[in-house]
Amino acid sequence: MSDVNELHRRWCIADGHADSLMWNRDLCVRSSQGHVDFPRLREAGVKLQCFTLVTRGFPFIGGFPVFAAWKGWPREARSSEWRRALWQIERLSEFCGRSEGQVRITTTGSMLEENLAQGRLSAVLGVEGGHAIEGRVERLAKLHRLGVRFMGLTHLSNNELGGSSFPMMGNRGLTPLGHEVVAEMARVGLSVDVAHASDRTLEELFAAPSVRFFCSHTGVRSAGGGWRNLSDESLRRIADRGGVVGIILAPIYLGGDTLEDVARHIEHALKIMGEEGVGIGSDYDGMVALPQGFRDVTDLPRLTEVLLRRFPEPLVERILGGNFRRFFRETLGG
Repeated sequence: MSDVNELHRRWCIADGHADSLMWNRDLCVRSSQGHVDFPRLREAGVKLQCFTLVTRGFPFIGGFPVFAAWKGWPREARSSEWRRALWQIERLSEFCGRSEGQVRITTTGSMLEENLAQGRLSAVLGVEGGHAIEGRVERLAKLHRLGVRFMGLTHLSNNELGGSSFPMMGNRGLTPLGHEVVAEMARVGLSVDVAHASDRTLEELFAAPSVRFFCSHTGVRSAGGGWRNLSDESLRRIADRGGVVGIILAPIYLGGDTLEDVARHIEHALKIMGEEGVGIGSDYDGMVALPQGFRDVTDLPRLTEVLLRRFPEPLVERILGGNFRRFFRETLGG
């Protein structure tokens, strides 16, 4: 077997989902808290990390502003969901500016490839929940100008755009505003992240012909685990449109708390989607536990070892980043 750390140095290791910005840590500084910062990503060999902007998050009213105050967000940044999104974009931009050229917010496919050639981490921005635009469709174009390249319509509760997969939310579909937002996202060049979408909302998204979609973090329903996992039919529909599904590392959605459970979900997704449709979407810093013996991103080589015992090396390279590299090269824009 090849040396795993050497493989991580050579490969485009990619991850589809980290909520690190909401914790208000300095990502330029190595920390013992949380799962992700720039030094630890570099140590793990990660070349592409998606960072999501969380602006509501909790299914009870007032939860996120309390959390943001606890974590020391400025008062102005806490004042509205839109302001929360803008502040997190500003923070990531500041961190990248202080990274001495090691990290860059990445907005085009050519920039991604340039970063890989120069050993630079590509930070890809997404929004977790379309409530961040506060019903103003024109704000999608501004998000795109600021470097955002994907957005999920819902998070842990229904909103004015559509239905959430969270329990007891009624399996609602897209609203008229949701349809308008989806059309505008396609126009400006934002991919739709289908994580946290209800089954009805998923069906309506899949019926939209011009939308590019993927899933940044999820388990697969047929392999067990939690309420928010994707069905085999949804996996097929995503694969048919060239999308990628990032398999989550959170035990609550895996039906087990070992790296073998992660591999089990990956194996099932591969059977349904084929070799080009499956990636890793950790949900780092997302208020979820990681598998046993997995403290933070620097333990990612342990998962690589587990996968190499099951799959050939070229397939493991695709799972650990090659598929997300292909997807974002195609969807970030020119």
